[in-house]
Parts: sequence; structure tokens; C-alpha cells
Amino acid sequence: MHPGTLDTSAGLLRQFLAWVSARPRSYQETMDAWRTSCPRISVWEDALLDGLVVASDSTAGRQGQVRIVLTPAGVERLRQTER
Repeated sequence: MHPGTLDTSAGLLRQFLAWVSARPRSYQETMDAWRTSCPRISVWEDALLDGLVVASDSTAGRQGQVRIVLTPAGVERLRQTER
């Protein structure tokens, strides 16, 4: 977990990772759902800093649309939280 991350955000991180893994998510959809101006709730930023998600150009769907996907580390973190 990224230094400074609140322990209470572990549930939000689990929820975010599960949300991303449920189906392809666009960058815009992710920002609409998870961006916050509250520095104490930084799930999106923490997931990026920890290398759990990445923004990727999608070849499926609309050309050039940026998709948010789990990295292998994100998949593993989600598996660990589901135990």
C-alpha cells in the first residue's frame, strides 16, 4: 500500500479493483465514478501509484479510446482481498 494511504481505504480499494475488473471501463467513466478532490480518499491515485491499474489504448471498441485496466499486480491484489 502506498505510504500515507489510510488503512480504512482498503475496502474502497477492493471495491475499485472489483469495479474495474467487472467490465472494460473508459477513462472518462472511471473519472466520473472515482475522482475526488478529498485528499483523504485517493483510491484512484493510490491504485495508479501502486501499479494496480493502468491507462491503456483500447483496440476493442472505439479506436484510440483510453481504457482503465488492472495490471497483473492489481489482479493479484484483488484475489488476495477476496480470500
